[in-house]
Amino acid sequence: MKLWDKGLPTDQKIDMFTVGNDRQLDLVIAKYDVKATLAHAKMLHKIQLLSNEDIDAIEKELDVLAGQIEKGTFVIEDQFEDVHSKIEFELTQKIGDAGKRIHTARSRNDQVLVAMHLYLKDELQQIKDQVKELSENLLKSAKQYEEVLLPGYTHLQIAMPSSFGLWFSAYAESFVDDLYFVNAALKVVDQNPLGSAAGYGSSFPIDREFTTKELDFETLKYNVVAAQMSRGKSEKSTAFAMSSVAGTLSKLAMDVCLYMSQNFDFMSIPSEFTTGSSIMPHKKNPDVFELIRGKCNKIQALPYELSLLMNNLPSGYHRDLQLLKEGIVPAIQDLKASLEMAIYALKNVKVNESILEDTKYDYLFSVDTLNALVMEGMSFRDAYVKIGQDIEKGNYKPEKNTKHTHIGSINNPCIDKIKEKLNSV
Repeated sequence: MKLWDKGLPTDQKIDMFTVGNDRQLDLVIAKYDVKATLAHAKMLHKIQLLSNEDIDAIEKELDVLAGQIEKGTFVIEDQFEDVHSKIEFELTQKIGDAGKRIHTARSRNDQVLVAMHLYLKDELQQIKDQVKELSENLLKSAKQYEEVLLPGYTHLQIAMPSSFGLWFSAYAESFVDDLYFVNAALKVVDQNPLGSAAGYGSSFPIDREFTTKELDFETLKYNVVAAQMSRGKSEKSTAFAMSSVAGTLSKLAMDVCLYMSQNFDFMSIPSEFTTGSSIMPHKKNPDVFELIRGKCNKIQALPYELSLLMNNLPSGYHRDLQLLKEGIVPAIQDLKASLEMAIYALKNVKVNESILEDTKYDYLFSVDTLNALVMEGMSFRDAYVKIGQDIEKGNYKPEKNTKHTHIGSINNPCIDKIKEKLNSV
Protein backbone atom coordinates (compact mmCIF):
# COMPACT_ATOMS: atom_id res chain seq x y z
CA MET A 1 0.00 0.00 0.00
CA LYS A 2 1.58 3.30 -1.12
CA LEU A 3 0.87 6.51 0.75
CA TRP A 4 -0.40 8.16 -2.41
CA ASP A 5 -2.63 5.22 -3.35
CA LYS A 6 -6.24 6.27 -2.76
CA GLY A 7 -7.80 3.35 -4.62
CA LEU A 8 -8.01 5.31 -7.88
CA PRO A 9 -7.40 3.75 -11.31
CA THR A 10 -3.94 4.46 -12.71
CA ASP A 11 -5.21 6.90 -15.34
CA GLN A 12 -6.90 9.01 -12.64
CA LYS A 13 -3.72 9.01 -10.57
CA ILE A 14 -1.77 10.20 -13.60
CA ASP A 15 -4.36 12.92 -14.14
CA MET A 16 -4.14 14.10 -10.52
CA PHE A 17 -0.34 14.13 -10.64
CA THR A 18 -0.01 15.92 -13.98
CA VAL A 19 -2.76 18.49 -13.42
CA GLY A 20 -1.70 19.24 -9.84
CA ASN A 21 -3.29 22.44 -8.56
CA ASP A 22 -3.51 24.07 -11.98
CA ARG A 23 -7.27 24.49 -11.73
CA GLN A 24 -6.95 26.70 -8.66
CA LEU A 25 -3.96 28.66 -9.98
CA ASP A 26 -5.59 29.12 -13.39
CA LEU A 27 -8.38 31.16 -11.83
CA VAL A 28 -5.95 34.08 -11.55
CA ILE A 29 -5.17 34.00 -15.28
CA ALA A 30 -8.73 33.22 -16.45
CA LYS A 31 -9.57 36.81 -17.40
CA TYR A 32 -6.34 37.05 -19.39
CA ASP A 33 -7.13 33.89 -21.34
CA VAL A 34 -10.52 35.36 -22.19
CA LYS A 35 -8.85 38.58 -23.33
CA ALA A 36 -6.27 36.72 -25.44
CA THR A 37 -8.92 34.40 -26.88
CA LEU A 38 -10.96 37.39 -28.03
CA ALA A 39 -7.91 39.00 -29.65
CA HIS A 40 -7.07 35.72 -31.39
CA ALA A 41 -10.68 35.34 -32.60
CA LYS A 42 -10.68 38.86 -34.01
CA MET A 43 -7.45 38.06 -35.84
CA LEU A 44 -8.95 34.83 -37.26
CA HIS A 45 -11.93 36.87 -38.43
CA LYS A 46 -9.60 39.41 -40.04
CA ILE A 47 -7.87 36.68 -42.07
CA GLN A 48 -11.30 35.19 -42.91
CA LEU A 49 -11.01 31.99 -40.89
CA LEU A 50 -14.05 33.04 -38.84
CA SER A 51 -17.28 34.42 -40.26
CA ASN A 52 -19.09 37.56 -39.11
CA GLU A 53 -21.62 35.36 -37.30
CA ASP A 54 -18.84 33.38 -35.63
CA ILE A 55 -17.02 36.43 -34.27
CA ASP A 56 -20.24 38.04 -33.02
CA ALA A 57 -21.20 34.86 -31.14
CA ILE A 58 -17.69 34.37 -29.74
CA GLU A 59 -17.43 37.97 -28.57
CA LYS A 60 -20.83 37.79 -26.86
CA GLU A 61 -20.06 34.57 -24.97
CA LEU A 62 -16.56 35.64 -23.99
CA ASP A 63 -18.12 38.78 -22.51
CA VAL A 64 -20.42 36.55 -20.43
CA LEU A 65 -17.44 34.51 -19.20
CA ALA A 66 -15.50 37.69 -18.39
CA GLY A 67 -18.43 38.82 -16.26
CA GLN A 68 -18.49 35.52 -14.37
CA ILE A 69 -14.76 35.76 -13.73
CA GLU A 70 -15.09 39.32 -12.42
CA LYS A 71 -17.95 38.31 -10.09
CA GLY A 72 -16.07 35.26 -8.84
CA THR A 73 -18.68 32.77 -10.05
CA PHE A 74 -16.45 31.19 -12.71
CA VAL A 75 -15.43 27.65 -11.74
CA ILE A 76 -13.04 25.13 -13.32
CA GLU A 77 -14.52 21.73 -12.52
CA ASP A 78 -12.45 18.56 -12.10
CA GLN A 79 -13.45 17.33 -15.56
CA PHE A 80 -11.33 20.11 -17.09
CA GLU A 81 -7.56 20.06 -17.09
CA ASP A 82 -7.17 23.82 -17.02
CA VAL A 83 -8.84 27.17 -17.70
CA HIS A 84 -8.15 26.93 -21.42
CA SER A 85 -10.09 23.70 -21.91
CA LYS A 86 -12.90 25.03 -19.71
CA ILE A 87 -13.31 28.21 -21.78
CA GLU A 88 -13.28 26.32 -25.07
CA PHE A 89 -15.87 23.89 -23.70
CA GLU A 90 -18.15 26.73 -22.60
CA LEU A 91 -17.90 28.39 -26.00
CA THR A 92 -18.64 25.15 -27.83
CA GLN A 93 -21.62 24.41 -25.56
CA LYS A 94 -23.13 27.84 -26.19
CA ILE A 95 -22.29 28.55 -29.84
CA GLY A 96 -21.43 25.17 -31.38
CA ASP A 97 -18.93 25.00 -34.23
CA ALA A 98 -17.70 28.56 -33.72
CA GLY A 99 -16.39 27.45 -30.34
CA LYS A 100 -14.60 24.52 -31.93
CA ARG A 101 -12.83 26.86 -34.37
CA ILE A 102 -11.34 29.05 -31.63
CA HIS A 103 -8.24 26.85 -31.27
CA THR A 104 -7.31 27.29 -34.94
CA ALA A 105 -3.65 28.39 -35.27
CA ARG A 106 -3.17 28.16 -31.52
CA SER A 107 -1.62 25.75 -29.05
CA ARG A 108 -2.37 25.52 -25.36
CA ASN A 109 1.30 26.40 -25.10
CA ASP A 110 0.96 29.93 -26.39
CA GLN A 111 -2.39 30.28 -24.63
CA VAL A 112 -0.54 29.85 -21.34
CA LEU A 113 2.30 32.06 -22.55
CA VAL A 114 0.17 35.03 -23.55
CA ALA A 115 -2.09 34.75 -20.49
CA MET A 116 0.94 34.71 -18.18
CA HIS A 117 2.56 37.64 -19.98
CA LEU A 118 -0.63 39.68 -19.59
CA TYR A 119 -0.99 38.60 -15.95
CA LEU A 120 2.62 39.42 -15.05
CA LYS A 121 2.39 42.75 -16.85
CA ASP A 122 -0.68 43.74 -14.80
CA GLU A 123 0.74 42.47 -11.52
CA LEU A 124 4.10 44.21 -12.00
CA GLN A 125 2.30 47.47 -12.68
CA GLN A 126 0.24 47.03 -9.50
CA ILE A 127 3.39 46.28 -7.51
CA LYS A 128 5.00 49.34 -9.04
CA ASP A 129 2.03 51.51 -8.01
CA GLN A 130 2.13 50.12 -4.46
CA VAL A 131 5.87 50.73 -4.13
CA LYS A 132 5.36 54.28 -5.35
CA GLU A 133 2.56 54.90 -2.82
CA LEU A 134 4.63 53.47 0.02
CA SER A 135 7.66 55.54 -1.03
CA GLU A 136 5.58 58.71 -1.24
CA ASN A 137 4.28 58.08 2.28
CA LEU A 138 7.83 57.55 3.51
CA LEU A 139 8.88 60.84 1.93
CA LYS A 140 5.98 62.64 3.62
CA SER A 141 7.11 61.26 6.97
CA ALA A 142 10.70 62.21 6.14
CA LYS A 143 9.59 65.79 5.53
CA GLN A 144 7.44 65.85 8.67
CA TYR A 145 10.22 64.55 10.93
CA GLU A 146 13.16 65.89 8.95
CA GLU A 147 14.87 67.54 11.92
CA VAL A 148 14.17 64.87 14.55
CA LEU A 149 17.48 63.18 15.38
CA LEU A 150 17.77 59.42 15.62
CA PRO A 151 20.70 57.26 16.78
CA GLY A 152 22.63 55.62 13.97
CA TYR A 153 24.10 52.18 14.61
CA THR A 154 26.94 50.10 13.21
CA HIS A 155 27.45 46.53 14.47
CA LEU A 156 24.25 47.25 16.47
CA GLN A 157 26.39 49.59 18.60
CA ILE A 158 25.63 53.30 19.02
CA ALA A 159 27.58 55.03 16.26
CA MET A 160 26.69 58.48 14.86
CA PRO A 161 23.68 60.78 14.73
CA SER A 162 21.09 60.09 12.06
CA SER A 163 17.58 61.50 11.69
CA PHE A 164 14.09 60.36 10.84
CA GLY A 165 14.38 62.52 7.74
CA LEU A 166 17.30 60.38 6.65
CA TRP A 167 15.77 57.08 7.77
CA PHE A 168 12.40 57.47 6.05
CA SER A 169 13.85 58.90 2.83
CA ALA A 170 16.59 56.24 2.74
CA TYR A 171 13.96 53.56 2.23
CA ALA A 172 12.13 55.66 -0.34
CA GLU A 173 15.33 56.01 -2.38
CA SER A 174 16.12 52.31 -1.94
CA PHE A 175 12.71 51.48 -3.42
CA VAL A 176 13.67 53.58 -6.46
CA ASP A 177 16.48 51.08 -7.09
CA ASP A 178 13.94 48.25 -6.84
CA LEU A 179 11.68 49.97 -9.36
CA TYR A 180 14.52 49.87 -11.89
CA PHE A 181 14.28 46.06 -11.66
CA VAL A 182 10.47 46.18 -11.88
CA ASN A 183 10.69 48.32 -15.02
CA ALA A 184 13.19 45.88 -16.52
CA ALA A 185 10.85 42.96 -15.81
CA LEU A 186 7.98 44.91 -17.38
CA LYS A 187 10.07 45.29 -20.53
CA VAL A 188 10.58 41.52 -20.62
CA VAL A 189 6.90 40.58 -20.19
CA ASP A 190 5.51 43.37 -22.39
CA GLN A 191 6.18 41.35 -25.56
CA ASN A 192 3.46 39.41 -27.36
CA PRO A 193 4.24 35.67 -27.67
CA LEU A 194 0.84 34.77 -29.20
CA GLY A 195 1.22 32.97 -32.51
CA SER A 196 4.15 30.81 -31.49
CA ALA A 197 1.70 27.89 -31.16
CA ALA A 198 3.59 24.83 -29.88
CA GLY A 199 6.82 26.79 -30.23
CA TYR A 200 7.37 26.61 -33.98
CA GLY A 201 4.67 28.85 -35.44
CA SER A 202 1.81 27.91 -37.76
CA SER A 203 1.12 27.29 -41.44
CA PHE A 204 -1.98 29.52 -41.16
CA PRO A 205 -1.48 33.11 -42.43
CA ILE A 206 -1.96 34.61 -38.95
CA ASP A 207 -1.44 38.34 -38.26
CA ARG A 208 0.69 38.62 -35.13
CA GLU A 209 1.02 42.39 -35.36
CA PHE A 210 -2.77 42.63 -35.12
CA THR A 211 -2.92 40.67 -31.84
CA THR A 212 0.02 42.68 -30.47
CA LYS A 213 -1.93 45.91 -30.90
CA GLU A 214 -5.20 44.32 -29.78
CA LEU A 215 -3.62 43.11 -26.52
CA ASP A 216 -1.76 46.39 -25.98
CA PHE A 217 1.69 44.84 -25.90
CA GLU A 218 4.58 47.24 -26.47
CA THR A 219 6.17 44.93 -29.00
CA LEU A 220 6.12 41.44 -30.46
CA LYS A 221 8.28 38.50 -29.50
CA TYR A 222 9.22 37.96 -33.14
CA ASN A 223 11.00 34.63 -33.22
CA VAL A 224 8.54 31.84 -32.34
CA VAL A 225 11.23 29.75 -30.62
CA ALA A 226 12.29 32.80 -28.60
CA ALA A 227 8.63 33.32 -27.71
CA GLN A 228 8.44 29.76 -26.36
CA MET A 229 11.69 30.27 -24.46
CA SER A 230 10.15 33.30 -22.74
CA ARG A 231 8.13 30.88 -20.64
CA GLY A 232 10.06 30.67 -17.43
CA LYS A 233 12.27 33.61 -18.35
CA SER A 234 9.37 36.00 -17.86
CA GLU A 235 8.52 34.47 -14.50
CA LYS A 236 12.17 34.53 -13.43
CA SER A 237 12.59 38.17 -14.46
CA THR A 238 9.50 39.02 -12.46
CA ALA A 239 10.81 37.02 -9.50
CA PHE A 240 14.11 38.94 -9.49
CA ALA A 241 12.22 42.24 -9.52
CA MET A 242 9.98 41.07 -6.71
CA SER A 243 13.00 39.84 -4.77
CA SER A 244 14.56 43.28 -4.97
CA VAL A 245 11.40 44.95 -3.63
CA ALA A 246 11.06 42.25 -0.96
CA GLY A 247 14.65 42.74 0.20
CA THR A 248 14.08 46.43 0.90
CA LEU A 249 10.67 45.81 2.46
CA SER A 250 12.07 43.07 4.71
CA LYS A 251 14.82 45.37 5.99
CA LEU A 252 12.27 48.14 6.60
CA ALA A 253 10.07 45.69 8.53
CA MET A 254 13.03 44.59 10.65
CA ASP A 255 13.86 48.21 11.51
CA VAL A 256 10.25 48.84 12.53
CA CYS A 257 10.25 45.75 14.78
CA LEU A 258 13.50 46.90 16.36
CA TYR A 259 12.46 50.54 16.75
CA MET A 260 9.09 49.58 18.31
CA SER A 261 10.70 47.52 21.08
CA GLN A 262 10.79 49.13 24.52
CA ASN A 263 14.59 48.95 24.54
CA PHE A 264 14.68 51.33 21.58
CA ASP A 265 11.29 53.12 21.79
CA PHE A 266 11.95 55.10 18.63
CA MET A 267 8.48 54.84 17.10
CA SER A 268 4.99 53.39 17.39
CA ILE A 269 2.29 52.35 14.97
CA PRO A 270 -1.50 52.38 15.50
CA SER A 271 -2.70 49.75 18.00
CA GLU A 272 -4.89 48.06 15.40
CA PHE A 273 -1.72 46.97 13.60
CA THR A 274 -0.37 45.22 16.68
CA THR A 275 -1.44 42.02 18.43
CA GLY A 276 -1.61 40.97 22.06
CA SER A 277 -0.45 38.02 24.10
CA SER A 278 -2.60 35.21 25.45
CA ILE A 279 -1.09 35.65 28.95
CA MET A 280 0.69 39.07 28.99
CA PRO A 281 -1.86 41.89 29.00
CA HIS A 282 0.70 44.62 28.31
CA LYS A 283 1.92 43.25 24.98
CA LYS A 284 1.59 45.11 21.66
CA ASN A 285 3.44 42.91 19.21
CA PRO A 286 4.49 43.99 15.70
CA ASP A 287 3.14 40.77 14.14
CA VAL A 288 2.23 42.55 10.91
CA PHE A 289 5.83 43.57 10.32
CA GLU A 290 7.18 40.22 11.45
CA LEU A 291 4.99 38.53 8.84
CA ILE A 292 6.01 41.08 6.22
CA ARG A 293 9.63 40.26 7.05
CA GLY A 294 9.01 36.51 6.84
CA LYS A 295 6.99 36.62 3.63
CA CYS A 296 9.53 38.90 1.97
CA ASN A 297 12.40 36.63 2.99
CA LYS A 298 10.58 33.72 1.33
CA ILE A 299 10.06 35.79 -1.82
CA GLN A 300 13.81 36.45 -2.00
CA ALA A 301 14.31 32.70 -2.47
CA LEU A 302 11.95 32.57 -5.45
CA PRO A 303 14.43 33.53 -8.22
CA TYR A 304 16.66 30.65 -7.19
CA GLU A 305 13.75 28.21 -7.04
CA LEU A 306 12.78 29.15 -10.60
CA SER A 307 16.41 29.05 -11.74
CA LEU A 308 16.76 25.50 -10.47
CA LEU A 309 13.55 24.56 -12.24
CA MET A 310 14.72 26.07 -15.55
CA ASN A 311 18.50 25.88 -15.71
CA ASN A 312 18.95 22.50 -17.42
CA LEU A 313 16.00 22.60 -19.83
CA PRO A 314 16.74 22.77 -23.57
CA SER A 315 14.61 24.89 -25.90
CA GLY A 316 11.09 23.73 -26.63
CA TYR A 317 8.23 22.95 -24.29
CA HIS A 318 8.60 20.69 -21.24
CA ARG A 319 5.98 19.84 -18.63
CA ASP A 320 8.32 21.12 -15.90
CA LEU A 321 7.20 24.61 -16.94
CA GLN A 322 3.77 23.94 -15.45
CA LEU A 323 5.36 24.19 -11.99
CA LEU A 324 6.29 27.85 -12.52
CA LYS A 325 2.83 29.02 -11.51
CA GLU A 326 3.08 27.26 -8.13
CA GLY A 327 5.88 29.61 -7.11
CA ILE A 328 5.16 32.89 -8.84
CA VAL A 329 1.40 33.27 -8.24
CA PRO A 330 1.40 32.94 -4.41
CA ALA A 331 4.56 35.06 -4.20
CA ILE A 332 2.90 37.90 -6.12
CA GLN A 333 -0.09 37.75 -3.79
CA ASP A 334 2.17 37.75 -0.72
CA LEU A 335 4.23 40.72 -1.93
CA LYS A 336 1.16 42.78 -2.77
CA ALA A 337 -0.40 41.98 0.62
CA SER A 338 2.86 42.90 2.39
CA LEU A 339 3.09 46.21 0.55
CA GLU A 340 -0.54 46.97 1.33
CA MET A 341 -0.03 46.31 5.05
CA ALA A 342 3.14 48.43 5.12
CA ILE A 343 1.32 51.30 3.40
CA TYR A 344 -1.51 51.29 5.92
CA ALA A 345 0.59 50.64 9.03
CA LEU A 346 3.22 53.31 8.29
CA LYS A 347 0.73 55.95 7.19
CA ASN A 348 0.09 56.98 10.82
CA VAL A 349 3.44 56.15 12.37
CA LYS A 350 4.47 58.27 15.37
CA VAL A 351 8.09 58.94 16.23
CA ASN A 352 9.69 59.66 19.57
CA GLU A 353 11.03 63.21 19.29
CA SER A 354 13.08 63.11 22.51
CA ILE A 355 15.18 59.99 21.97
CA LEU A 356 18.54 61.73 22.37
CA GLU A 357 17.71 63.08 25.81
CA ASP A 358 18.93 59.72 27.11
CA THR A 359 22.61 60.18 28.08
CA LYS A 360 23.61 56.85 26.57
CA TYR A 361 23.38 58.56 23.19
CA ASP A 362 25.85 61.35 24.08
CA TYR A 363 28.71 59.50 22.34
CA LEU A 364 26.83 59.73 19.03
CA PHE A 365 28.38 63.18 18.65
CA SER A 366 32.01 62.23 19.29
CA VAL A 367 32.84 62.30 15.57
CA ASP A 368 31.24 65.73 15.15
CA THR A 369 33.27 67.03 18.11
CA LEU A 370 36.43 65.50 16.62
CA ASN A 371 35.70 67.08 13.24
CA ALA A 372 35.24 70.49 14.87
CA LEU A 373 38.76 70.23 16.32
CA VAL A 374 40.12 69.38 12.87
CA MET A 375 38.35 72.39 11.40
CA GLU A 376 40.12 74.49 14.04
CA GLY A 377 43.52 73.25 12.81
CA MET A 378 44.27 70.07 14.81
CA SER A 379 45.31 67.00 12.80
CA PHE A 380 42.72 64.27 12.54
CA ARG A 381 44.85 61.72 14.36
CA ASP A 382 45.60 64.06 17.29
CA ALA A 383 41.94 65.05 17.53
CA TYR A 384 40.95 61.36 17.51
CA VAL A 385 43.33 60.63 20.41
CA LYS A 386 42.14 63.68 22.39
CA ILE A 387 38.43 62.82 22.10
CA GLY A 388 39.17 59.17 22.94
CA GLN A 389 41.02 60.23 26.10
CA ASP A 390 38.25 62.68 27.08
CA ILE A 391 35.70 59.86 26.79
CA GLU A 392 37.83 57.49 28.90
CA LYS A 393 38.32 60.16 31.63
CA GLY A 394 34.67 61.21 31.65
CA ASN A 395 35.49 64.69 30.38
CA TYR A 396 33.65 64.47 27.07
CA LYS A 397 30.84 67.01 26.58
CA PRO A 398 28.71 66.46 23.45
CA GLU A 399 27.61 69.30 21.18
CA LYS A 400 24.23 68.10 19.93
CA ASN A 401 23.58 70.68 17.23
CA THR A 402 24.50 68.91 13.99
CA LYS A 403 25.94 70.98 11.16
CA HIS A 404 26.09 68.50 8.28
CA THR A 405 25.75 70.44 5.04
CA HIS A 406 26.82 68.08 2.26
CA ILE A 407 24.32 66.48 -0.12
CA GLY A 408 22.41 63.63 1.48
CA SER A 409 23.45 64.40 5.06
CA ILE A 410 21.37 64.99 8.21
CA ASN A 411 20.83 68.69 7.56
CA ASN A 412 20.55 68.30 3.78
CA PRO A 413 18.72 65.01 3.10
CA CYS A 414 17.59 66.04 -0.42
CA ILE A 415 14.04 64.74 0.09
CA ASP A 416 12.74 66.70 -2.91
CA LYS A 417 15.49 65.27 -5.13
CA ILE A 418 14.55 61.75 -4.08
CA LYS A 419 10.92 62.54 -4.89
CA GLU A 420 11.97 63.68 -8.37
CA LYS A 421 13.92 60.44 -8.82
CA LEU A 422 10.89 58.41 -7.68
CA ASN A 423 8.59 60.19 -10.14
CA SER A 424 11.04 59.72 -12.99
CA VAL A 425 11.19 55.94 -12.53
